[in-house]
Amino acid sequence: MNQDVIRDSIVNSARDLFSRFGFKKTTMDDIALSMRKGKSSIYYYFKGKEEIFEAVVESEAAELKEKLSEVLRLNSDDPQQQLRQYMAVRLQSIQQLANFYNALRSDYLSHLEFIDRVREQYRNQEIHMLEVILRLGIRKGVYEIVDPRIASLAIVTAMQGMETPIFLGTIQNIEIETRLDAILDIIFHGIIKR
Repeated sequence: MNQDVIRDSIVNSARDLFSRFGFKKTTMDDIALSMRKGKSSIYYYFKGKEEIFEAVVESEAAELKEKLSEVLRLNSDDPQQQLRQYMAVRLQSIQQLANFYNALRSDYLSHLEFIDRVREQYRNQEIHMLEVILRLGIRKGVYEIVDPRIASLAIVTAMQGMETPIFLGTIQNIEIETRLDAILDIIFHGIIKR
């Protein structure tokens, strides 16, 4: 079997275990057992649990980036729809990409060397993608924004406020849509009476 295929299957098995039991509670023995392999087989491909977790987080980050890039491609003529779809896909991905979002938020993972790098990369990519959407809207005369970077930061902050209840499953999809609509209404129309 190809080494990349085996490595990917280890990452996929570990992904499921990490999302169900968390980083701390998942052991190398658990990963090996889920693969029906000896622990030494897993160590042939990865130095340890941290390296596997890093591969899982990077895999989920790449998956999210691809989903969000697809939103930009599909809605390239409509900046409002682009922003709505971007925010919806991002928020819907939270539960599917549990390890990635856990890595972004959890303080107990901060000791892992790669976490700060992943957090910074994701933050910069997200701000950049939102800036692209906002600048397109400015060029098309849809948005009137003085500083698209600051506006992107504000949108990221608003979305982060919705992450925890989504991740914990305390709000349902219909409520996510309602909250997203409220945020978009404020973004598109403001709160000041005109």
